[in-house]
Amino acid sequence: MEWLIIVFIMLFVLAPVMWLKPSPRQKRTMAMRLHASRKGVTIKQQKPPLHGFRGTMPAYRWYYPQQQPGPDFVLVRDQHASQELEPYHAGWRWRIAPLRPIPGAAEAPLKALLERLPLDALVLESTPNSLTLWWWESQNASRFDTYLDDFNQLRDQMSGQADSLPQEPPSSGSRFL
Repeated sequence: MEWLIIVFIMLFVLAPVMWLKPSPRQKRTMAMRLHASRKGVTIKQQKPPLHGFRGTMPAYRWYYPQQQPGPDFVLVRDQHASQELEPYHAGWRWRIAPLRPIPGAAEAPLKALLERLPLDALVLESTPNSLTLWWWESQNASRFDTYLDDFNQLRDQMSGQADSLPQEPPSSGSRFL
């Protein structure tokens, strides 16, 4: 009977320690985030640009150079988009389409990337500051590595393709007195 009490007390003491131990999924996710951040990707938990979505999800962000802003657009996977949205490519729809057409040098890498992204990738967003992938991190670091070159190439091709036109300085010949 004494041994049973000792075992029960030991289990009572060890149970909270076991709850603090990360699960295999948490270990995989932490390793992938660390690996991605070392490759220049910024990862944050944020609210995605999905209609009616509650909560946050991981956002993997590649920043455009400050002097070369990118275009504004949001692509959403069909399963999370209204059928009223305009289809784009490979099961993705424009939630916000860019004002200018995507340059040919960037369109081919964009379409290839959309075909390859995992099914838990829900949104691909571009703002003047960054290119962001919203996904549930279903893969490991080595598999995510296969996307890094594509994202870097896409970011580089879309740099300087901002939707807003640069403002021209006023001409010096037309002054009002």
